[in-house]
Amino acid sequence: MIDRKEFAEELMLRENVRKAIRHVLNKRETKRLNEEKELRSIVRSLLAEKSNVATVAKHESTGINTLEDLLKNSNLLSVLETGYKSLTTDKQQRDSYRAHILNAVDKSLAPEESRKEAGADGELEAVEEEIDITISDKPEDDPAFIDIEDKEEEPTEEPDEREDFGIEGEDKTGRNRAYDDFQNIEKNILVAYDNLDNPKDIDMFEEYLLKNLALYFDKFEGELSTTPEEPQAAQDAQADEPAAAPEEGEPDTDIPDFELEEGMEINLESLIDKLLEQ
Repeated sequence: MIDRKEFAEELMLRENVRKAIRHVLNKRETKRLNEEKELRSIVRSLLAEKSNVATVAKHESTGINTLEDLLKNSNLLSVLETGYKSLTTDKQQRDSYRAHILNAVDKSLAPEESRKEAGADGELEAVEEEIDITISDKPEDDPAFIDIEDKEEEPTEEPDEREDFGIEGEDKTGRNRAYDDFQNIEKNILVAYDNLDNPKDIDMFEEYLLKNLALYFDKFEGELSTTPEEPQAAQDAQADEPAAAPEEGEPDTDIPDFELEEGMEINLESLIDKLLEQ
C-alpha cells in the first residue's frame, strides 16, 4: 500500500501534471485564436475589396443609376414603408395608399416630361403669350390703368387639395396619408428626374420607378401578413437534463484522470505525453 507520504507526493504530482497540461493547452488555444484572428482579418479585407468593386459597378443606363441612387440615398422608401405599414385597420386603406402614391408619382412626372420635350421653343411661346395684349375700348382694361375704387372682395372657399389629389372611390384614410407622405418625397423624385436629359434615360427612370414602387408595396404587404409558424421540431423540443455539477474540491476541467501504480517510476514528460494522447 502507498503510505501517507507517497499519497501526498501523488497528489502533488497530479496537480503539477495538470498545470503542465493546462499550460500546453493554453498555448495551443492562444495559437489557434491568433490564427483565427489573422484569418478573419484577411476575409474582411477580401470582402471590403469586393464591396468596393460592387459599389463602382453600375448599370448600363444612366436613368437606372439615377433611380438606384434615389432609392438608396433618400427617404423615399422609408417614408412609404412607414406610411403603408401604419394603415392596419383593413387592406382597403393600404390599397388606397398604394394607388394614390403611384398615381401621384405618374402625374408629377408628366409635366416635367412635357416641359423637357417642349424645350426652348415652348419657353419662347410662353413669353410671346405673356406680351400679347389685346386692347379694348374700355380704359379699365388697359394694363396701365390704376383702379382706386374700393371693391368688396367676395369670400372664396379654400380648395381642398386632398380632394384634387384623391382618386374617386378609394379609401380616404389611405388617401390622406398618401397625400402627406407624397409632400415629403416629391421633391427628391423631381430633383433626380430633372438631372436627366436623354429621352431614353428619362423613360427608363419613370418606368422603373413606378415598377419598383409597386414591387416594394408588394414587399411591405408581405411583411405585414407574414406570420411564421414555429417548426414542429421546435414545438416538440424538451429541455435537456441538467448536467451533474462537479464534486466539490475537484477542478472543472477536461483533463483526463489517471492513476499511479505502486512502484511505478515517476517520469513527468512521459505522463504528459500519455495524457495528451487520450
